[in-house]
Amino acid sequence: MLYNGAVNCSLKNCTLTNLGGNAVFFNNYNRNCEVSGCLISEIGASALCFVGDPNAVRSPSFEYWQFVPLDKIDRTPGPKTNNYPAECKVYDNLMFNLGLVEKQSAGVELSMCQSITVSHNTIYDVPRAGINVSEGTWGGHVIEYNDVFNTVKESGDHGSFNSWGRDRFWHPDKKILDSIVETNFDLTMLDVVKPIIIRNNRMRCDHGWDIDLDDGSSNYIISNNLCLNGGIKLREGVNRVVENNIMINNTFHPHVWFKNSNDVFCRNIVSTGYMPVQINVWGKETDYNIFADSVSLKAAWERGTDKHSVCGKQDFENPEVGDFRLKEGSTGLSVGFKNFAMDSFGVVSPRLKTLSKKVLIADFVAISKADTDVIIGFMGAKVKNLTTLGERSATGMDATRGVLVVEVPVGSVASKFLLVNDVILSFNNKAINHLHDLLEAKKSAIEDKTEVVIFRNQKEEKKWVELEN
Repeated sequence: MLYNGAVNCSLKNCTLTNLGGNAVFFNNYNRNCEVSGCLISEIGASALCFVGDPNAVRSPSFEYWQFVPLDKIDRTPGPKTNNYPAECKVYDNLMFNLGLVEKQSAGVELSMCQSITVSHNTIYDVPRAGINVSEGTWGGHVIEYNDVFNTVKESGDHGSFNSWGRDRFWHPDKKILDSIVETNFDLTMLDVVKPIIIRNNRMRCDHGWDIDLDDGSSNYIISNNLCLNGGIKLREGVNRVVENNIMINNTFHPHVWFKNSNDVFCRNIVSTGYMPVQINVWGKETDYNIFADSVSLKAAWERGTDKHSVCGKQDFENPEVGDFRLKEGSTGLSVGFKNFAMDSFGVVSPRLKTLSKKVLIADFVAISKADTDVIIGFMGAKVKNLTTLGERSATGMDATRGVLVVEVPVGSVASKFLLVNDVILSFNNKAINHLHDLLEAKKSAIEDKTEVVIFRNQKEEKKWVELEN
């Protein structure tokens, strides 16, 4: 079903099933439209899409490797035209078994649109994200009271909620991007001109993050969300406030932040210590959080964060049935955490409630992170097995494989061809999946030069390396 130029139109209490492409598509100009009370299943692509006109975007860079030079960027905030969906509502819909043909799909896809409310929907059994925001253009969305689970079943490096920014300030080279944000901070807010609000949702991702903000996602307010398995990740971006969320059996994943990100992470419950990747600065404020164990809290103190945070038994009301409100007198309440309702997620229609699958509530386990990764020397650099989901995300790898470069001293042999955060995939024509593969490949090289394949900035690169005598 296609909406193009629709105003004050609605689709209510319908069943859409066995469709080969997208079920409902709001294309270009649409205003004050609503989809509610619908059952959408067995869909070839996405259930609901809101996609504006690319010509409404100022200085667009639609592909990862595109970038408009600074002196040519249009610095006018917001859209160029009004040819995009806005002020629409997605309410009380049951969506499942989506993406049967197109895997880069979602339950609700928001792209080049503004102020879309996505509320009280239940979304599950999808190959990728349940709710996806691609590009920050132009913000203002309210994503609330949704129940999203069984996501990222046929892909990786994604989340139940996923976003990427790649707005006008975006550059694929992190060093250049750092410089742009430091010297042209105004560019970061030109596209996402209104904050995107994610609140009061329940999300569970078993193959990624529950909430995953990637590639420059900026201007978000994330609060009162129950994250059942994958935690919350923030990659390059600015002006994100993450407050009063619960992360069961997981934690906070900050990845490659800017010095002046202005990010806030406060009054959240985490089940284990943070898992940072390439983080030297911790935003505007990271404090008043609740840890399950003293080891994790002390690790935060050593990094200079969480001066007022606390640790202790996370005494929930009834975790077996998904009630993760803190009991009266719990340590977490002492730093300002506020309980929120645990019975308001997902669809509200009795018919859809009856039809809906229920989210799995796993046993709550407070985990202490133990760093057992082995780091070895290699041609002057320090390398380790790529093992974690966080390392995969930070490098952009498609799978947990290869050897990750963690340190490259200036002047070393490795500095001629390696950078920190490279992943070595092949050496001397031998595939590298583990450290022992790399050592065996190096040992078997008999020529003065050999080929190495590395993964850098989202693509493979081949380099010739002169070997040490």
